[in-house]
Amino acid sequence: MIAKLKGLIDSTGEDWAVIDVGGVGYLVFCSGRTLGRLGAGEVADVMVETHVREDHIHLYGFIDAAERDWFRLLTTVQGVGAKVALGLLSALSPDELLHAVAAADKAAVTQAPGVGPKLATRILSELKDKVGDLALGAPAGVVQMAAPGGALRDAASALVNLGYQPFEALAAVGRAAGRLGDDATVEALIRDGLNELAPADARAGSA
Repeated sequence: MIAKLKGLIDSTGEDWAVIDVGGVGYLVFCSGRTLGRLGAGEVADVMVETHVREDHIHLYGFIDAAERDWFRLLTTVQGVGAKVALGLLSALSPDELLHAVAAADKAAVTQAPGVGPKLATRILSELKDKVGDLALGAPAGVVQMAAPGGALRDAASALVNLGYQPFEALAAVGRAAGRLGDDATVEALIRDGLNELAPADARAGSA
């Protein structure tokens, strides 16, 4: 199985690139994000996911581990094949996908071609727990956190240490980050996240 390719970019198309490795051209399907980093005649170093089927062998290339691991995660969802997963990764960066899943943002997910409201709901439902565990555990560099310095991850980890589940903690600080902006500090995210997780009557009392 091919896991990585390094060679010259021979040519590119709408969703593919040909990488020349020692005179052999490999056709690799890529997201728009990855293709934007690959220029003809330049040296490319891409991670590869190999899909073997009865009628074909397809290579999917990714500029970094975060995108590759999101591809793997997305294709575990029923109804999300390789083409739809690449469409999602073209429409949303790994950071944006994390925010979309954490905030259950169906509108963001439906930006991708081939993703309607029903499939978007399934994606958000099936990935919420997986994304929470992966983002906080980060065993394979799965998610590059959007907030500067990993503030989103650090704030969510703090809430997990207080006894909250990984996904509810990530969702709470994700919504907090949406309100506070990318410059939010860990302390502000924790404070706002705790307010998100507080019972409604407690929030009313503190207002």
